[in-house]
Amino acid sequence: MRNPFIIAAAFLLVLSAASCKSQYELLLEGNDAQAKYEAAFDYFNQGKYQKSAALFESLSVLTNGTSRDDTVQYYWGLSNYRFKDYYTAEANFTKFIEMFPRSPFAEQARFFRIDCLYKSTYRYELDQTPTYTAITAISEFIMEYPDNPHIPACNRMLFDLNERLDRKAFENAKIYYTMEDYKAARVALKNVLKDDSENMYREEVLYYTAMSSYKYASLSVPSKQKERFMLFIDDYFNFVGEYPESKHRRELDSLYKRVKNNETSASDAPVK
Repeated sequence: MRNPFIIAAAFLLVLSAASCKSQYELLLEGNDAQAKYEAAFDYFNQGKYQKSAALFESLSVLTNGTSRDDTVQYYWGLSNYRFKDYYTAEANFTKFIEMFPRSPFAEQARFFRIDCLYKSTYRYELDQTPTYTAITAISEFIMEYPDNPHIPACNRMLFDLNERLDRKAFENAKIYYTMEDYKAARVALKNVLKDDSENMYREEVLYYTAMSSYKYASLSVPSKQKERFMLFIDDYFNFVGEYPESKHRRELDSLYKRVKNNETSASDAPVK
């Protein structure tokens, strides 16, 4: 026989859970702005950001045009941000900035917006369109708020995003080297620095440029090798002039000596 006390306790537990759920749902669907406002902040302060976001979103209809309008809109975005829904939060903050440019929350909303943009960017291998959007927004924020306490964080974001773009440019050019198309590799690598002389991977770009020219010359027919090894010598001196202490120095020195020794041997050969 089932214990009636256990059955009654289980029923009360289920009833209590249903009551709590229905209380939130009734509040969400209701029109009591004050009760909804207080509950939204209670959930926010408890770290229940998904629920606070839903309440602030529902509340925004009731507070539209009132003195609480910007507060509700801002915390709606902040709740989504804290919930790590950066796509929705970015849309929230963009709308907020357009609607309330003079709000006390405006400057902070601008920072959270660019942080959302930053967090929505992709690895260097993927499409970098969001990266360019984030760089533009971050740069504008730094210019507009040079004394903002988040400027160091903005600078770190910019460095990371620019490093991603630089690496993508380098890796895209290096593909030709991996494919052993050394002529195309040298052209592509030189174009990387032509487009951006301060590329963060400049040392690697110059190294693979020299290696490409050496391998291209080595695989050429004998009648064209001398001319093409001259390109390697140019690339070699460009590299060692900028990076005399590079980890690649010993390898390139060895290749350079080989080329010079071959030139000496060829010049010493008897004329037929």
